[in-house]
Amino acid sequence: MPIFRLVDEIIFPPVHLTSESGILAIGGDLSPGRLMEAYRQGIFPWYSEGDPIVWWSPEPRFVLFLDELRVSRSMKRVLRHNVFRITYDHSFREVVELCRKARRKKKGTWITHEMLEAYCTLHTLGFAHSAEAWHGDKLVGGIYGVSLGRCYFGESMFSLMSNASKAALINLVYKLKELNFEFLDCQVHTTHLESLGARYVSRDDFLNLLTVGLTHETLRGNWRYMPEFS
Repeated sequence: MPIFRLVDEIIFPPVHLTSESGILAIGGDLSPGRLMEAYRQGIFPWYSEGDPIVWWSPEPRFVLFLDELRVSRSMKRVLRHNVFRITYDHSFREVVELCRKARRKKKGTWITHEMLEAYCTLHTLGFAHSAEAWHGDKLVGGIYGVSLGRCYFGESMFSLMSNASKAALINLVYKLKELNFEFLDCQVHTTHLESLGARYVSRDDFLNLLTVGLTHETLRGNWRYMPEFS
């Protein structure tokens, strides 16, 4: 399959034209309009610093169905003892910055400065959200992603303390389930997310799930100030 080069017009080729590697297109920008259109079609950006923007729609897709979340007995004890205080949208930029820093320490990051600013803009517009885990007054873990309809698209996580990112993710899943979300998109496989219950689905099945989720109204705004997240 060819890999398409995007132009200024906000339009993507059909995802069934994605290459075997999962890459659909390159180029374009990270404007809010283009990012929103990408997520609505099951596409997301993922690329290295210094490279052009790369747009992906992998086959298969890695998804966490909220009813299939697995919480270990040890993690249940952590949650029961309130080791971490969980908040939503209190420190979105800091969560993204710490995710970026954590990835840099490992083997490079796809969270470029351009990506950081793009998702902070989506947060300001009420579409991108974070869950934070605090130990005392210190932010020690978190996850951020994009919410459209009843779909949450997870982007990245970080942890500065054992179990902190798990606590943030698990509490986020509990909250999404309360609000009747359909799924949490994990995009690609990690053993960490697999241990929590995420699994592969075909691209076609994912797109069907996405279609259903997008029929619902988006819970837009700063979740920090919404009663559902108090």
